[in-house]
Amino acid sequence: MMEQQSVPEQAAAGKSHGGLGGSFKVSVYELENFQGKKCDFSAECPNLTESLLEKVGSIQVESGPWLAFERCAFRGEQFVLEKGDYPRWDAWSNSHHSDSLLSLRPLHIDSPEHKIHLFENPGYGGRKMEIVDDDVPSLWAHGFQDRVASIRVINGTWVGYEQANCKGEQFVFEKGEYPRWDSWTNSRRTDALSSLRPIKVDGGGVGEMQQEGWTDGSLGRCSISTSIRSDFTTATSAPAAPDLGRAGRTPCDR
Repeated sequence: MMEQQSVPEQAAAGKSHGGLGGSFKVSVYELENFQGKKCDFSAECPNLTESLLEKVGSIQVESGPWLAFERCAFRGEQFVLEKGDYPRWDAWSNSHHSDSLLSLRPLHIDSPEHKIHLFENPGYGGRKMEIVDDDVPSLWAHGFQDRVASIRVINGTWVGYEQANCKGEQFVFEKGEYPRWDSWTNSRRTDALSSLRPIKVDGGGVGEMQQEGWTDGSLGRCSISTSIRSDFTTATSAPAAPDLGRAGRTPCDR
């Protein structure tokens, strides 16, 4: 077996991303289970295959969060990498469409507070739903039935999912405006958005899964509170449950 070899950390390519001022470090391995050649990164890399790696087999995130992409130059399906270990490609991919991961960058977190507005129609028209700080494992339960057509992120960074309970393809929403569904997906495989959660960091800017309240009801295992507001529905609070305890796991995992 080839001995692990580390290459110098990559320099930033003209753009800086910061998780509330924190540092970023991720280790990328060519083989599964953290074996083979190893590259350490503290800044974005538009082409991992130019860093002496033929492919990406496993990942360890020391500090982040990071956003990885299926193709070079930050294109294709997106994969959110929070603090923890990812021993195989199916540990970072929810959709399992592809085992390819060819570029990555630090994921910008602009604020410890999170607020997002979802709209039923393109161009911010139709019914509106405001979410503050909490996970929504099922937009269907709040009347949207995956018909989200435009989004405004007021603050914080969010990740949406193609399916309920944080499953399927991921879509990252940083602070800004998204007037149509094709403004938030690189892969263009689907226009469905069925669940959503904020990406949170601790005081040192280290992104990792936040475990708060949980429910085992029809909404799935996610925290829901009255801070979710809309013009057509009211959410209810959920009881607490034990810590699931696996690094790199999302709050909506069962």
